[in-house]
Amino acid sequence: MAVYSTYADQELMLLLKQGNHAAFTEIYNRYAVVLYLHARHMLGQDEEARDVIQELFVGIWNKYDMLDFDLQLRAYLYRSVRNMILNIIRHEKVKENYLTELETFATTEPVETDELIRYKELKRLIEKEIERMPKKMKIIFQMSRNQNLSHAEIAEQLGISKTTVKKQVSNAISQLKKKFNSSIS
Repeated sequence: MAVYSTYADQELMLLLKQGNHAAFTEIYNRYAVVLYLHARHMLGQDEEARDVIQELFVGIWNKYDMLDFDLQLRAYLYRSVRNMILNIIRHEKVKENYLTELETFATTEPVETDELIRYKELKRLIEKEIERMPKKMKIIFQMSRNQNLSHAEIAEQLGISKTTVKKQVSNAISQLKKKFNSSIS
């Protein structure tokens, strides 16, 4: 049995590309803690940092045979964590903008009858699109919007990660935006 802790990153990467689970475990053991500390420093939240690292390594294992490590392993891992965190930050900004727009809409004067009819029609079309979503995405999106549950609460109830919940909600919103932006244009 090989002692993988003595292997260089390049050797571990070659073994990982062949599906060697022990090499993957060594990469995880070697980098998970420092990547977690890096993610926690950038995000300022323990749970989100853990989710990022978990998602990173699950992704690596799920597509180990398709990975092309042109960079050094360390650089690849840090870049991946940074990109994942930037996506989280971008998503949070979109969410903040949505909430601001929703608040502005809620505080405006009552709508006229014609606008009310258009609003109801749009609402019906949105609900129809929600019904067409994949089952898991639809459940998560409805829990988020209809039951006003936080991502953490949904994750706990469904036994999935908070990051998965965030992605599903984000994908649902993107799907709705694509549908209605293309029909408006």
